[in-house]
Amino acid sequence: MKALPRSTAKDVFSHLFAIVTLYVSVVSFIILGFQYIDVTFPDALSFYYTGALDAIRGGMASLIVMWPAFIAISWFMHKDAKADAEKREISIRKWLLYLTLFVTAITIVVDLITLVNYFLNGEISTRFILKVLVVLATAVVVFAYYLWDLRTESIAKSVVPKKTAIATSIVVVLTIVLGFLLVGSPAQQRKVRFDEQRVQDLSTIQGEITRYYSTKQALPSALSDLTDSISGFVAPVDPTTNAAFEYSVLSPLQFQLCATFEADSVGNQTDWTRPYGVYSPYNENWMHDAGRQCFSRTIDPTMYPPAK
Repeated sequence: MKALPRSTAKDVFSHLFAIVTLYVSVVSFIILGFQYIDVTFPDALSFYYTGALDAIRGGMASLIVMWPAFIAISWFMHKDAKADAEKREISIRKWLLYLTLFVTAITIVVDLITLVNYFLNGEISTRFILKVLVVLATAVVVFAYYLWDLRTESIAKSVVPKKTAIATSIVVVLTIVLGFLLVGSPAQQRKVRFDEQRVQDLSTIQGEITRYYSTKQALPSALSDLTDSISGFVAPVDPTTNAAFEYSVLSPLQFQLCATFEADSVGNQTDWTRPYGVYSPYNENWMHDAGRQCFSRTIDPTMYPPAK
């Protein structure tokens, strides 16, 4: 019986690197698919938009790094196997490919069982079906390709690896592009982060103003009146310009805070067409468009009685 060729250190590194980058890429792709489905069909009971954006950014980062790395190492191993056909018979390659077939086969079976179970319970929804299809399609593609790879004795003249790499890369690129459309460019996200900081600072200032009123039964004449050497509080300033936020007293019980924002915030909890910003029941008081925005507040004396 012909002895199997021995694996070299390079072979072990190549195949382990390929399998790790493949698994991370597949998981990242599925995560992105799930998040896109959640954004398109949000669940009012469990959907958190900011969490979805964070998951999308994480999935995109993994795909942007891992998928090219997987394609590169696969090309390298394909070239190596064409030069030396015995490379396709090394044990580590077969073990890892059969492991991949096992994982994808189990994934397909569990996915189908879950689908049937939910169907029998009458809990089928569009969001659930689409997620099942994402997992099923991804697992089937991986299983079919590596089953073909194991059964093929020679790939010297086969165009299947090249066509598969091109087709899957197009799908990955489109998935990443969709992510940029949802979360915005890095420059846009930086603007959003600065706006989130502005909202947080305005909320902090507003809290100090109400505390000041509760203590002195009068509004501060300027933000500098809020400075407290004991607590260490100093009114925050704009995070990009370092200019003080605008504050004015409109009446004995009414004041106004103004800031200049760089992007639009989310309109409301169910308006998913405007993707930037954070939703919270309290943030409804801080909804804003890009540009200068003022927020008028009226103090109810019964809610802020004199501090004892």
